Amino acid sequence: MKTVFAAASLAAFLTAPLMSGAALAEPVAYEFDRSHTAISASWQHLGMSRQSIYFTDYEGVLLLDLEEPENSTVDVTFNLAGGFWVGADQERFEGHLESGDLFNTEAYPTARFVATSFETEDGETGTMTGDLTLLGQTHPVSLNVTLNFAGEHPMSGDPVAGFSATGTITRSEWGLGYAVPAVSDEIEISIETELAVASE
Repeated sequence: MKTVFAAASLAAFLTAPLMSGAALAEPVAYEFDRSHTAISASWQHLGMSRQSIYFTDYEGVLLLDLEEPENSTVDVTFNLAGGFWVGADQERFEGHLESGDLFNTEAYPTARFVATSFETEDGETGTMTGDLTLLGQTHPVSLNVTLNFAGEHPMSGDPVAGFSATGTITRSEWGLGYAVPAVSDEIEISIETELAVASE
């Protein structure tokens, strides 16, 4: 995603005075705006419908290297115990998600995604590849990423960025094989996020 992140670099240059003196040549850390971020996973359920969960408890930083965008990194840790939102029947469904059938949060309370590379496709979209560690196992994941915006926030004037990302994983690779194939092995990941330059 070199071209995509070059756009972010240009935006950072234009908004440099708002970055509390951050040097243009240094990487710039962006943090998730939790009120404008949705991270979800969805699957086919018994051939009847598509169901989703949302991950609500996470910590992470997007670090943009403004001179070498391909060296930019993303590192996100998900706290899985109490970290799901499923909507109706929240308590029962969340309890099953945290059980040994699925995420086994007593033994594995967190999951982690660390990006390892970015590749551009058309200058505005690209592929992010990274390692997802879940249930004590680490496997590669690829996400299709679109940079929606990079520049001054239209209301606050602060430097921000916005991304969309989608991808598909095969959950049984991480040992999440419960109820396959009645419940689909393939899980679709969706991320809609806005980020702000991290406070010092």
